[in-house]
Amino acid sequence: MPAQNLTPLRLLSALGQSVWIDNLSRESNRAGELQRLIDEDSVVGATSNPTIFEKAMTTGDAYEQQLRELDPGLAIKDVFWALAEDDIRDACALFRPIFDGGGGRDGYVSLEVDPGLAYDTLATFREAIRLHESVDLPNLMVKIPATQPGLAAIEDVISKGRSINVTLIFSLQRYEQVAESYIRGLERLVAEGGHPASVASVASFFVSRIDTEADKRLDEIGGEATSLKGKLAIANARLAYQSYKQIFAGPRWEYLQSKGATPQRVLWASTSVKNPDYPDTMYVEELAGADTVNTMPEATIRDFQDHGRPRPLLESDLHGARDLLAQLAAVGVDYEDVTDTCEREGVEKFADSFAELLTALEQKRSALVPA
Repeated sequence: MPAQNLTPLRLLSALGQSVWIDNLSRESNRAGELQRLIDEDSVVGATSNPTIFEKAMTTGDAYEQQLRELDPGLAIKDVFWALAEDDIRDACALFRPIFDGGGGRDGYVSLEVDPGLAYDTLATFREAIRLHESVDLPNLMVKIPATQPGLAAIEDVISKGRSINVTLIFSLQRYEQVAESYIRGLERLVAEGGHPASVASVASFFVSRIDTEADKRLDEIGGEATSLKGKLAIANARLAYQSYKQIFAGPRWEYLQSKGATPQRVLWASTSVKNPDYPDTMYVEELAGADTVNTMPEATIRDFQDHGRPRPLLESDLHGARDLLAQLAAVGVDYEDVTDTCEREGVEKFADSFAELLTALEQKRSALVPA
């Protein structure tokens, strides 16, 4: 490839990190914007969530024709799934050449289960299987939150040969539990005569939200403690990557690999910078490394293309990352409480967005299709 075509995102890809976009909408799908991101910005996958769909479906008129055509007696939640699944199928079609050409490494589009089910193992499992059967495309990943009840659902869905994006991971302990659920699911799949080569998974670490919560606590403590602001999320991710390398190695994993299984890559999510005092590409530059994924909002993609510096920094200063956890504890910041709070509030935020979306859709349908 000519040197002039080596954009920052292409160089990031050359380091072994896949670039996905954390956005999805009918307008982007059908107006060619998503295809442009694929062609020009090296985007090889997409993620969605209830907040993204809320923004997409409640603004503009892209969904109005389908709302008019759907059965007016359809429950509003079923209306949402009809709209969302069509968007997912369209995006899957755009990414299918990447999926086929790369042997299923990338080219995935993620659709999240109803966030109201986050603490119900059986309902989450049933919903994940339903979504896979309804969309019925090999490059779909269904998103399941990494709550304690979600862990068993993740294992069960993987054991059925379905691909999963595990979302809302914040703590190192929970990440290790997620990876264990994936491996156990694969072991069950193999034991039942299934083929793990068709199964893929990513473990989505939410990055900026950890700094937002930790920084708030450090500000409350004040004094020298504020010198630790803006450091926990990157340290946490770097330590998670070390766990990933240890988990997906050794005889247990090598057996599954011999059957065609692929590692559950870590994915950096929530990578837009919330604090304007921090560099706007911080969560991309500092977490660049091999065999990972970074899903970015479009604004972060633009910023990185403009002035990002792709370097393999993911394994930098691991000693400092470990020391940081001790330093935070010394000033009174409880790491476990930070990550538990982030998980609880993350589930609540998505559940609230989903509820607001359904209310707005009901209002829009009522205006378009009077009773």
